[in-house]
Amino acid sequence: MFVDPAIFLAAMGITLLEISEASAVGLAISSEGGNKVFLYVALGVLIVFVIAFAVGQQMARLPIVYIRIVAGVLLLYFGLRLTRSARRAVLRSRSSVPYKDEGIEKGVFYTAFSVGLVEAFEAAIVLIALIPNNFYSTLYGMTLGLLVVVLGTVILKSQVRKIKQAKMKVVVAALLLSFSVFWFAEAVITVSDLWLVPLFIIFGLAVYFFAHRK
Repeated sequence: MFVDPAIFLAAMGITLLEISEASAVGLAISSEGGNKVFLYVALGVLIVFVIAFAVGQQMARLPIVYIRIVAGVLLLYFGLRLTRSARRAVLRSRSSVPYKDEGIEKGVFYTAFSVGLVEAFEAAIVLIALIPNNFYSTLYGMTLGLLVVVLGTVILKSQVRKIKQAKMKVVVAALLLSFSVFWFAEAVITVSDLWLVPLFIIFGLAVYFFAHRK
């Protein structure tokens, strides 16, 4: 069983790149849905990867554009809800009254699952191209990439918990809105992942000023 270093590194790299984005969203929204959020992200990722290795190139024919649009709508909806929730959390923090937002948890799980699906699907397109060249190198690279992401998520999770709820809601809302616009754009044109940075800054400032307005 020969392991091709190039295939191995390519599989690990694309897995790290795409699944780390899903992990980032999971970390952000875990403040709303708790640890179950990661189960939904993982479920979305595993469904795609299992199918990818089971049916291979047939999966590449699925219309990613529709998956992105549906996921974008979900993220837009819950991003806007969290923006309003951030405003309420800021008002509550000013009055020193304990606050817990109700009714948003179920939607957070749908969001986590859809993010896992989209990011895994994008990684799977590359993995499917690598599988015919060396199945085991692709499998091992993907597995190591997943393990690294899981380890990084566990390490960062304790730090995320230290952030105040009002601030966390601002970050989460900005992140969801950024991915929403990004995926809407990707549905029609080719967009670099680097655009997520300015989008996050813009939405971060917008949500912050909305939440903290007098």
